Amino acid sequence: MPTSSRLTYDNDYWHSKQPFYARPEANWRQHPPPSDDTLLQTVLLVGDTGHPKLDGQDPVLNLIAAQAAHWQQRMTAVFLGDNIYPKGLPPEGHRLRDISEQRLTAQLDVFAGFRGRLVFLSGNHDWNRGKSDGHEYVLRQEEFVRNHTGRKGVYLPANGCPGPEIVELSDTAVMLVINTQWWVQRGFRPAGAAHGCAANSEAHVYELLKAALAAHKHKRILVAGHHPLYSNALHGGRFTLRHHLFPLTALHKKLYVPLPVAGSLYPLYRRLFGASEDMSHRLYRNMRDKLRTIFRTHENLVYAAGHDHNLQYFHRKGNHYIVSGSGSKTSFVHKGGKASFTHAHRGCVRMDEFSNGQWWLRVLEPADASGTAVEVFSKRIA
Repeated sequence: MPTSSRLTYDNDYWHSKQPFYARPEANWRQHPPPSDDTLLQTVLLVGDTGHPKLDGQDPVLNLIAAQAAHWQQRMTAVFLGDNIYPKGLPPEGHRLRDISEQRLTAQLDVFAGFRGRLVFLSGNHDWNRGKSDGHEYVLRQEEFVRNHTGRKGVYLPANGCPGPEIVELSDTAVMLVINTQWWVQRGFRPAGAAHGCAANSEAHVYELLKAALAAHKHKRILVAGHHPLYSNALHGGRFTLRHHLFPLTALHKKLYVPLPVAGSLYPLYRRLFGASEDMSHRLYRNMRDKLRTIFRTHENLVYAAGHDHNLQYFHRKGNHYIVSGSGSKTSFVHKGGKASFTHAHRGCVRMDEFSNGQWWLRVLEPADASGTAVEVFSKRIA
């Protein structure tokens, strides 16, 4: 098996050669999953794919294409939001409309002839970075995805609603899709039957989520959203020395303007108060606290998100928390803390169900532009 130190390519800005493994996971290679010959279904989880290469040489898109072609109807592909950078899908005539269409089309074209299930969520960038007109951007993107794929029920939750949307993966597994951006969105956010939403308030969303979890308590439950509930990266309030000395690099990687003293105020502000996309922000913090409280009433639940541009796994309070947000970008991620695994590298996560009833989590990264997959972590989760 190729080692992760060989996984390099020029646009992997925050690339780190070696993944981090917590001590209990250090010998993960000695406990491999069952043979792929016994695989019943796989759920591929990838986020923040909104800035792919458009020359056919995007490593992650090619990895996904290979996975989709191989597994077909046994695979559910879930895109965890931020499908178009930087602002989602603008209106016709906007200067970013053409490039935005190209970036989304490159992802959708991967699934031409695909016989499996395809699901797209929305993230903060798809809502025009959370601005007041973000709902219009999401509706445009949903329509574009529906028209391009010719499929219904691909963009979830529909109409920009908060969810939860229930997707039956099999007789033994279910996915609940929630629109985490809805909780932190500025300006209009749809609710109630008038907008095609089951939930008519924030409190009602939580009640519907509790009811959905209770109704499927005897199944394997995967909850998919955009915002992580645990993270060792920037949105979780973790920064590097570079961000203190050159704080503008958090906005753009080339903005090396030295602000060694005043610069520390920016990370401090984001850690204590946060922008709307940060865990420390009041709305995000409230959502995170309530969701974690609800999830703790269910053992072995899996929550998958993107948002931070790296790969992370946490096993907390009997549940599993995944960050798979490096579909087209990478950003730093701290080692240690509560994390079992972290890696600043492009890639995706798979959840596999085998005929013996076991479920496994597997982290895949592209070895090169062809999309050849390298497994850098696996763990039995049921």
